[in-house]
Amino acid sequence: QVQLVESGGGLVQAGESLRLSCTTSGRSFKMHTMGWSRQVPGKEREPIAAIGWSGGSVSYLADSVKGRFTISRDDAKNQIYLQMDRLKPEDTAVYYCAADLIGSWYPAPRDFNYWGQGTQVTVSS
Repeated sequence: QVQLVESGGGLVQAGESLRLSCTTSGRSFKMHTMGWSRQVPGKEREPIAAIGWSGGSVSYLADSVKGRFTISRDDAKNQIYLQMDRLKPEDTAVYYCAADLIGSWYPAPRDFNYWGQGTQVTVSS
């Protein structure tokens, strides 16, 4: 059974940092694109970051997080990470890890075959 489990969410103040981790099990995603999306109640899920295979040399960051967030992966540990710096109140959302991209990276890597349950990130002003 394939599982993606996020960790690292929590409550922080604006300007602080968090690092989200996602651990996969049940199969290897070493040769697949993985990513992070976030969702606020009442809004569509927003893709914010993705990282390709082959050493993770190809990546995507949404304009809303570019310059503040970094995505990385460690295939030996079956993990991907989202380093979030200079957090803002508008970053408050449930963050989801995803694996195995369906379709194109453009305009954004939105659809994946596998999803985690999500972790809450709350940024206070």
